[in-house]
Amino acid sequence: MVTGLSKDVVTRFVEVCREVGRRGLVRCSSGNLSQRIDDGRMLVTATRSWMARLTADDMAVCRIADGTPLEGRPPTVEVNLHAGVLRARPGIDVVLHFQSPHATMLACRDSREVNFFMIPEIPFYIGPIGHVPYLPPGSQELASAVVEVMRSHNLVLMANHGQVTVARDLDHAIQNAEFFELACQTIVQGGGKVTPLPDEAARELMALGSEAARSAV
Repeated sequence: MVTGLSKDVVTRFVEVCREVGRRGLVRCSSGNLSQRIDDGRMLVTATRSWMARLTADDMAVCRIADGTPLEGRPPTVEVNLHAGVLRARPGIDVVLHFQSPHATMLACRDSREVNFFMIPEIPFYIGPIGHVPYLPPGSQELASAVVEVMRSHNLVLMANHGQVTVARDLDHAIQNAEFFELACQTIVQGGGKVTPLPDEAARELMALGSEAARSAV
């Protein structure tokens, strides 16, 4: 059990983790979530915890500077990934690693040339999709690779592993994951019969999304 945090913060974190599980964005103990608490600390899911049934006992408070656990259960093995992204992106407060079915299917093939701009929500809310090669889960190599790509992307596909998205708040993180899964489902189920947004429309949506994000700060 973590102490020193408001009951509202802990309750909301638990609620969102369970919602991620209910929506099918993770399976069993896959996936993890972190939230910036203040300039120096983050709240993160504990190792081997099931997000769909998370409790207040299944989380840890860690130092953003280096991922060091401060209290609570041992954190997810991806703690350095979460801490690194929060360091690299001071304007975001939430990092979600998820493994939704259709998005993970595309992560298990060479999807670097895939146009994910199938629906307006992808260029508007997320923007271009980043990619990292397969690296061992929980490794510093994976954390470093994801952090580097996340400097300029809001969602990254990790080959043969899953996805990571960043957001301003918890709801926004779920929204990113859901919209991306919808786009991936459209691609997978549509095969060669689907057509992405026109390039000009996608560029306009990305510009509008960037402007909206700046206004929200």
